[in-house]
Amino acid sequence: MMRYRKKPVVVNAEKWDGKLESIDKMEKFIDNYFKWWLDGEHLVIQTLEGEMWAAPGDMIIKGVNGEYYPCKIEIFDKTYEPVLKGE
Repeated sequence: MMRYRKKPVVVNAEKWDGKLESIDKMEKFIDNYFKWWLDGEHLVIQTLEGEMWAAPGDMIIKGVNGEYYPCKIEIFDKTYEPVLKGE
């Protein structure tokens, strides 16, 4: 059996806090992938797999092909670490 390691990749991401005053920031970050704000907390994002909901506390990730998708903070913290300026 072959073993593989995930290639290191740097992504841009923003944390969704579920607040009305954060909608403009999210709209600018997500751009055309932003669908709408739902029920006062959730964002609906158009992903490559269809529409996905982002709950407060989720990270919104811009993928390597310019796509966007939500990620639970627990998974994000296990998968990503901050990048120092200049890296």
